[in-house]
Formats: sequence, structure tokens, C-alpha cells
Amino acid sequence: MECKNFEQNYKKEMRAVQDSMDVLSGKWKISILSSICFYSKRRFSDILSDIEGISNKMLSKELKELELNKLIKRTVMDTQPVTVLYELTKHGLSLKTIIEELTDWGIRHRKEITGR
Repeated sequence: MECKNFEQNYKKEMRAVQDSMDVLSGKWKISILSSICFYSKRRFSDILSDIEGISNKMLSKELKELELNKLIKRTVMDTQPVTVLYELTKHGLSLKTIIEELTDWGIRHRKEITGR
């Protein structure tokens, strides 16, 4: 009986990992979330300049997906010209610890690989 419970829990955990990866996968999503996370609110152009190599079209697509997954909120300001701000939702803020850990790991990994 205990083996069956272990297997059920394991499958549930693996499904949870897959769900997480489905939402956060791709080359850009974590970087976009990091840009917004570290600055609280960001304009489209700010995020674009933070992330080397991303195109306007790709950033727009990824922001829409993150908004659909309720990780970010898009606010259109009543300014001339129109300003659009992006910020993490409460749900998105739950990723802050993970983003900070990934940042720390990335720094350590680069030192490990390059020696600097």
C-alpha cells in the first residue's frame, strides 16, 4: 500500500514540475519576469533593453502569455503618448524566491565554468 502512495505522490510531483515548465519554458520568460521582478514596474521598452537579443514581436508574444497565466498585470496609463506598465501579480510574486535562486545559481555557475 505504501508503495502505491509513493507512486501517486511521485506522479503528482512530476505533473507539477511539468505544469511549471509549461508556463515558464522558453528562452525568454524567466528573463522577462526577472526584469519586472527586480524593478517592480517596467515599461515595454525597459524590458526590451534589459534582455539582449529579444525582438519586439517576441517580447510582445511572451508578455501576452505571461498575462494569460496571471503572472503579470498590464496597465495602460492615460498619458500622451500612451505608457504601458507591466508588474508581477500576487501569483507572479510567488516566483520571486525562485528567480533570486536562479540568479544566484547562474552567478555561481558562470564562476565554476569560467573561473571568474
